[in-house]
Amino acid sequence: MGVVYILWLRELKKYLRSRVQIVASLGAPLMYLGVLGFGLGPVFRRAGEGSYLQFMAPGVIGMTVLFTAMFSGIAMLWDRQFGFLKETLVAPVPRLQIMIGRTLGGATVAVLQGALIFAATLVAGFRPVSLLAIPVAFLVIALIAIVFAALATAIGSSLKEMQGFQMVMNFFVMPLWFLSGALYPLQGLPPALAVLTRVDPLTYGVDGVRGVMLGTSHFGVALDVGVLVAVGALFVAAGAWRFSKIEV
Repeated sequence: MGVVYILWLRELKKYLRSRVQIVASLGAPLMYLGVLGFGLGPVFRRAGEGSYLQFMAPGVIGMTVLFTAMFSGIAMLWDRQFGFLKETLVAPVPRLQIMIGRTLGGATVAVLQGALIFAATLVAGFRPVSLLAIPVAFLVIALIAIVFAALATAIGSSLKEMQGFQMVMNFFVMPLWFLSGALYPLQGLPPALAVLTRVDPLTYGVDGVRGVMLGTSHFGVALDVGVLVAVGALFVAAGAWRFSKIEV
């Protein structure tokens, strides 16, 4: 498992050295938090739903984790283009360990980005139901990160050009977030939209974080965690299979 640790540590060091990337990646979540959280707050209160900032903060955290985890697939394409991936693949270690190390590295970076946004939500006025809820919520956040880092690995293993990955990102990421219930309650949706939200893995992640931090969950935290674990196992298996097919 030494290779897993080395690759995980490499991804973590790359993240900690890229201060510009850290700051730049906070822009969109903070904009959504500030513009929507405060702009739509009065409308949400008049509808009798309470504080919109409280409601949407878990969704913004989920968005940050989703975006960061998915962008870990681009790092694989960079390594493939500049030869580092080839050097790793020819090493006498199982490819499964390489894939797990890269996936865990991407997931760790996504959790750290989520922690930064969580801190920003606290400054903006978000308040979990208790301090004990925070570490439990971050276990759910870690599951979200693993699910989408594994998906990014599977996609990155199937493509050879970054342009293709960017098109996939545009096709996947924004719909995943908008369908997750991050910005609106899941109750009373039209039937077609309700079906789409239920096949979106991020829906269960956002609902799980909201359920732990705020005590209100649409599906139930146990179901949310169960779905994330099942989907995560599926995506890890798919990522491992696609990674094993990469030609050096």
